[in-house]
Amino acid sequence: MASAAPAGPPSFLLTPSQGEAARTLMGHVGELPVPSGDTRLLATVVTIRAARSGKGNITGSDLRALRLADPARTVGDLRALGWEVPDALLDGDPDAPSAILVPGIGTSAESPLWFGLTARSRVSGWVARTISAKPLKKTSATVRTAALFLAAHCSSTLEGRLPEGLPAECREVLPELLARNFLVALTGDDFELAPAVRHLAGRTEGEPVAPPARDPGRTRSRKTADVYDPAEWERWKQSATPALTRHVAAVARCAVCRPSPGRVALAFMRSTPEPYVDNEVRVAYAAWKDEHPDRGPEAAALTVAYRERHGHGPSYRQLCKGLGWRLPRPLGTYVVRRLLDNGWLTCTGTVPWTLRPGPAAQEHGIVLPAQQRGTAEARQVSP
Repeated sequence: MASAAPAGPPSFLLTPSQGEAARTLMGHVGELPVPSGDTRLLATVVTIRAARSGKGNITGSDLRALRLADPARTVGDLRALGWEVPDALLDGDPDAPSAILVPGIGTSAESPLWFGLTARSRVSGWVARTISAKPLKKTSATVRTAALFLAAHCSSTLEGRLPEGLPAECREVLPELLARNFLVALTGDDFELAPAVRHLAGRTEGEPVAPPARDPGRTRSRKTADVYDPAEWERWKQSATPALTRHVAAVARCAVCRPSPGRVALAFMRSTPEPYVDNEVRVAYAAWKDEHPDRGPEAAALTVAYRERHGHGPSYRQLCKGLGWRLPRPLGTYVVRRLLDNGWLTCTGTVPWTLRPGPAAQEHGIVLPAQQRGTAEARQVSP
């Protein structure tokens, strides 16, 4: 029944051990006494995010992206299982994460889903990639949940057998997976995954795994990235305010960073659009933030130390590097923007190299030396 493999070296999202973790996840979710495929899909997304800490973070935007028929009813179904779901998930800030407490998992190594950090992150990414696969566009939550079960139990030869724990509602929609070309064959309990989605297969013994996507920004050479028009740069500086001119000079003359003139010029002259944040970045952030509970104070403190040494604030990338956060650029950018949104950091509009402690950090005593001196002087003259 197996079809010919596509040309080129095979690649998959999950290693053999991560595939086993994915099947463990789906087996756990398949046993939940929930009334619909919508509830099971939401439970899958939240459960893998909660696998290590017992709490899974999800935003209102994430919830909408799942395209559930009745989100309020689905949340009610999870609450009926004893899951603690904040009301803000439904009616709060759509970009603010809500922590959902999932009973019975993530609290110790005895948890049925006690995965390592890398396995948890990769399986979470696999869930997101699977339910957003092209053949599953505009399908119901039940169809996408069924796709997760089948992908997890598919081999590297694209063959698989329906798992014994496949929920009844998922079994009923299998013909739609065939009609949508997620499957190319379905005979009894045997199925064959379509070559277009072969990278989602969970049983990949002996097969190479797809490497993380390369950040396109890193492929540019410094020579190409720093090309600029000196005349345009001079005109820009002449139109800048005195304060901004001093800041530019501090960055350009930094003996620690030693930035090239082109890097400085382009950073100040170019307009940086608000980056698009896809669901994979949000999924990765939810997992990362659980492992970095002190990210706010740490980031604010680093900007103080950085400014003392350099004479200017760090860039987004320099902040992450200084804290040892080895993150892909899209995720690193999102992490810093969340710190800005939550008040741990602040900056001067879109002006580069101006990160510094925000209001939340200042409330915890993390301030720049100039602010410390100002506060001390105010205390001395106060009656």
